[in-house]
This record gives sequence, C-alpha cells and structure tokens, in this order.
Amino acid sequence: MTDLAALEARLQRLEDEAAIARLIASYGPLVDAGSAEAVAALWEPDGVYDVDELVMHGRDEIVAMVQSPNHRGWIADGCAHFVGPPVVTVTGDEALAVCHSLMIVNQDGQFVVRRATANHWQLRRTGDSWQVTVRTNRVLDGRAESPGLLASGFHTS
Repeated sequence: MTDLAALEARLQRLEDEAAIARLIASYGPLVDAGSAEAVAALWEPDGVYDVDELVMHGRDEIVAMVQSPNHRGWIADGCAHFVGPPVVTVTGDEALAVCHSLMIVNQDGQFVVRRATANHWQLRRTGDSWQVTVRTNRVLDGRAESPGLLASGFHTS
C-alpha cells in the first residue's frame, strides 16, 4: 500500500469511528426529547433493539417504545439516558461498538441511576452513513452476560 493509500485508509477509519460515535451519542438526547422517528431512524428498517425486558424488531416497534405511556412518563418526570463513549471497531462496511449507558431519573427531586447497562452495538454502512443493525443492552447486575458484552468489543492477540 502506498503512503497516500495508507493515509486515506486511516482517514476513512477515523471518519467512520467519528460518525459511529456521533450516532451512538445522539441516542440519549433524541430518546429524552421523545423524538421517536429520529430515534428509530438510527436503526436499519429491520434493525433490532434488545433490552433486558423488551426486544424490538424494526423501526415501528422502536417508535412505539419511545411513544409509549411508560417512556413518556419518564420524560415528564425528568430523565436522562447517558451513553458513555464507545469503543468502535470498523471492519469494512460493518462495525462493532461497546459502551456503558446510564438511565438517570428524577425521584422526589433527586436524580438517581435507575439502570446501568452494558451496550453492544452492531452497525452497517448504508450508502454514506451508518445505521444500527442490532443493539443489545444488559443490566450490569452481576450476571456474566453483561461484562461479556463489553469484553466482546475488544480483540486480543
């Protein structure tokens, strides 16, 4: 590979990682704003969002979750979905990212962490952007599956 080709490849990888980090970071503000269509648009049309107590298949189910009375109640009472910085690995037109997330809620005037979760994101390049194919969240409550999701984002040699 020539020096120029190597530089172009490095630049493309950095641009891809930045685009994926931006997509992941946008989830919290969008879901806390109740922007159901925008949240769903982060996923491919048939993408999957797998949370401990709910598995959503496709954008319509993601929209329904954001518009649900339960979720609207969290917003009305005050909540923040904080998604930590992801570790992103890009392989061609596929990518994997892992990170933590916190759901912080207002309870009696105090903000408390309701959930701390491990997040595993699978993404695919669609044209000139990235979309989620599968996002899996598991509560960090001592079960082996949760830290396993985090560990899966790192390659050991």
